[in-house]
Amino acid sequence: MNSDQRVLYGAEHSGHSHRVRLLLDMLGVAYRFEPVPGERRRAAEFLRLNALGQIPVLQEGEIVLADSNAILVYLALAYDRERRWLPAQPLDAARVQRWLSIAAGEVRHGPGAARLIAQWGAAGDRSEALALARRVLTFMQGHLSRARWLAGEDATIADLANYTYIAHAPEGGIELHEFPAVQAWLARVEALPHFSPMPALPHPPRA
Repeated sequence: MNSDQRVLYGAEHSGHSHRVRLLLDMLGVAYRFEPVPGERRRAAEFLRLNALGQIPVLQEGEIVLADSNAILVYLALAYDRERRWLPAQPLDAARVQRWLSIAAGEVRHGPGAARLIAQWGAAGDRSEALALARRVLTFMQGHLSRARWLAGEDATIADLANYTYIAHAPEGGIELHEFPAVQAWLARVEALPHFSPMPALPHPPRA
């Protein structure tokens, strides 16, 4: 399947989109990226792809998948013959799932939400987001002081799912210098073959 038949709908500054782009690139899977501005997500054409109006969405021929973590699971199972990105062993797979849940929970509503509030004026309680960000970063610091990767001895989709909103936490007013093990893990992700960064936003965030 060529890049015209596989389309990822997303946004340049969306961490959810970026995590999928990372895995596509690291797997060497051809695709076309189509930016979907906020107003277009409410259009009938896009709502036919995802009735919730959310990005990213992967369209692959007849297959249409929404939710970034679900897309990561699909891509890992469909294209990673070595099962590196999503291990087959039950305990290892469970550990990956735990970190996917953290990416969708504490990371999304902590550093992810703080960034949305700071950069785009999104609705939400910034103090709650900052408190949750500190909590999850402290947890990650403890874990990564004993391990190189989040869910095993090698990088998995757990690392890609959590990377972007942690790496861009300073755009939400969250400094990372207190978390050296987290910073070292970010550098390891960035050293992976075919890594490409998400474009940066103003830092410190807009007043």
